[in-house]
Amino acid sequence: MNQHTVYLTRIGQRPANRSGSLLIVVLVTIVMLSLAAYTFTALMQTEEEAARLMSRRVQSKYLVDSGVDYTRLFLSYDKDTIREKGGLWNNPNLQGIPVAFDANSDGVMGRFTIISSSLDDAGVPEGFRYGLTDESAKLNLNVLPYLDLIQENAGRDLLMSLPNMTESIADSIIDWLDPDDEAREYGVESGFYSAMSPAYQCKNGPMDSLDELLLIRDITPQLLFGLDTNRNGILDSDENNQATNLDSDMSLGWSNYLTLYSKETNLTFDGLPRININSDDLERLYDDLRSAFNEEWSQFIIMYRVNGPAALEENEEAPENNTLVPLDFDTLEATTTFKNVLELIDAYTTVTDPETDEEVIIQSPIRLMNMPFTLPNAMRNITTYEGAEIPGRINLMQAPRLVLEGIPGMTPEIVQTIIDKREFELNDPDGSDRNRQYETWLLVEGIVDLVTMDSIYPFVCTGGDVYRAEIVGYFDDSVGSSRAEVILDHTVPVPRILFWRDKSHLQSGYSVDILGTELIE
Repeated sequence: MNQHTVYLTRIGQRPANRSGSLLIVVLVTIVMLSLAAYTFTALMQTEEEAARLMSRRVQSKYLVDSGVDYTRLFLSYDKDTIREKGGLWNNPNLQGIPVAFDANSDGVMGRFTIISSSLDDAGVPEGFRYGLTDESAKLNLNVLPYLDLIQENAGRDLLMSLPNMTESIADSIIDWLDPDDEAREYGVESGFYSAMSPAYQCKNGPMDSLDELLLIRDITPQLLFGLDTNRNGILDSDENNQATNLDSDMSLGWSNYLTLYSKETNLTFDGLPRININSDDLERLYDDLRSAFNEEWSQFIIMYRVNGPAALEENEEAPENNTLVPLDFDTLEATTTFKNVLELIDAYTTVTDPETDEEVIIQSPIRLMNMPFTLPNAMRNITTYEGAEIPGRINLMQAPRLVLEGIPGMTPEIVQTIIDKREFELNDPDGSDRNRQYETWLLVEGIVDLVTMDSIYPFVCTGGDVYRAEIVGYFDDSVGSSRAEVILDHTVPVPRILFWRDKSHLQSGYSVDILGTELIE
């Protein structure tokens, strides 16, 4: 009875409370669902951010396209208008140009900036500026094989002015470019490259990109690009801290001094072809000359072509007045050509006086004493170059010291004087400003003599018509950006694109503060 009673009592006892374990299960389930929801939400937010970034990146590429079209339009203005709008070199109006709002981001403004590195006279970066780069301020590799026709080893001499350049690399570069397969003194041709693994052939033609230099013997990325790994034209803090044995003038590498595209128009300011004074058709040449010059100028050039140069006898005085004669183009035949326009300075030739039937010496209208007034007129209207373009000459007004020093006939003293004088903006009513439009300003201002000017003349100019633009498209909140390097040819009325390189995959190196966020009025 007691046992049974005890049993009943145990059976009647309230069972143990197990509802707490169920609560734990519920809590765990809720936590897991919450974590899943949080993870899903975070994933969706990440996807949304990625989609927004991708959308911004696509939009920023269109901002770059807008910058390219803007640059082409800006270049299409006449020179006076460009000057009034701030110029091409360092123009704050080319910074932070607004294009469109991003409607999905509370109206954040999308902009583009045309930016470039600001270089000192040695080509060392000092910061940023807003504007274009004249490719004629650099050495054009594609013209090097033809410079030997002007002066022996002129191409090698120009290359040897670059820091860290060697004769073997210089000759190898020209061998890569020239059309033959005969190695120069220190160079190599296809025989060398065909023995490499993988084997390839020498280009033996113009380069399409400076990156091709990396295919040439002994040229390394560090020589070509220096420390500028993101190619923004300046050394960022992480790049500046690299251990290297490169000098400061090689911080941006050889690419800072080289181009493939420089050229200038062979036209007058009115856009008309200059008169080629070596034309075979003398009658047409005379008519062209008379459209730009008086009878004295026109006859002298024609008779020089017919009779060649003449010299005064010892102690003979120069003729005071030139004799004008009737020209019979049925009997006149050219026997000589002009080397360049400088050959007109203090030149003499002969004509037959119709009254005495004797040969008379006549003097060129361009004389050393009147050069500031007569030489610009000649440089503006006449030429000895064929075609509407002159490729590869170096811009005296912007080229760095190292490039200038490689020009045949240049000395360090001449280069220093050029650098000192080109910095000054002239406003001289006597005509010095007009002379600064042409490379012969070195002669007019007494920096070089006529012999030195004759040596320098084929290699120099005062400005080209091909420009490099670094265009960055971005938003005010710095989310999403793109950039591209574009080379524009303005030897045609509407500038055309010669080269385009998307650089968006490289680290930007530009902060929004540098690019600009203020509206430009």
